[in-house]
Amino acid sequence: MIDPLVQNIAALEQVQRTAIDLALQFGPKLFVAILILLAGYFVGRWVGRAMESFLVKLELDVTVRILLVRLARLLVLGLFGVMALQNLGIELLPLIAGLGVAGAGLALAMQGVLSNVAAGFTIIFTRPFKVGEYISIVGEEGQVEAISLFNTVLSHPDLSRVVIPNRKIAGEILHNYGQVRQVNLSVGVAYDTDLGAALARIDALLAANPHVLRDPAPLVQVATLADSSISIGIRPWVSVDAFGTAAGEINKAVVESFRAGGIAIPFPQREVRLLGQG
Repeated sequence: MIDPLVQNIAALEQVQRTAIDLALQFGPKLFVAILILLAGYFVGRWVGRAMESFLVKLELDVTVRILLVRLARLLVLGLFGVMALQNLGIELLPLIAGLGVAGAGLALAMQGVLSNVAAGFTIIFTRPFKVGEYISIVGEEGQVEAISLFNTVLSHPDLSRVVIPNRKIAGEILHNYGQVRQVNLSVGVAYDTDLGAALARIDALLAANPHVLRDPAPLVQVATLADSSISIGIRPWVSVDAFGTAAGEINKAVVESFRAGGIAIPFPQREVRLLGQG
């Protein structure tokens, strides 16, 4: 009867011989495959840097540049990955067929994600808006903070962040304010007010405000003739970042300037007559 210890030793020796044979057979190929992948990584980085320098000269949007650079790196790494698999002797046709079947099933399961990606490509290449611009869409508004393949992030005026899936943006009506916004204010003056003096004071305080842009020039005009006052519209343009601050500063300056000039801002009045019953 064979000793169990001898059997275990023989089995271990067989495993060792098999491991050595496999190492001798596949070790050099595996080593070369690793070297090919490392070469692909460094070549991909070099291609990415070269493409980024080229795209900067074309003055493309930063989001488009990042996307194209990443795609170039992945393409180079994928080509070197194919070379590494071929070096290991792996048949690529069955692998590609299997990936195709798996990809079809994955596409059906991830229709929402893929629609976001498709819309993301549309946004990135058609460029209806860019990072830094102020937009209003699908009931939300804010300054564009980031554009990715899956969603667009807006910085809301209340310091929150709005994340909108790209499929909700594609095909919708978009209001793009760009880098500037128009402040829409109004002030009422009495009907016996010297309108020329009132308009001149508003022009002066707008010229003194550092947030108000000179080009385009502010619009100051008589807007409506109300029941108790004449409404003057004040519509200067300011940068997106200064929109909230500028409105408060201009309102404060109007009140102070009108008080200093003796210009009254009337409040609504109603004349009520009581008729006696006959």
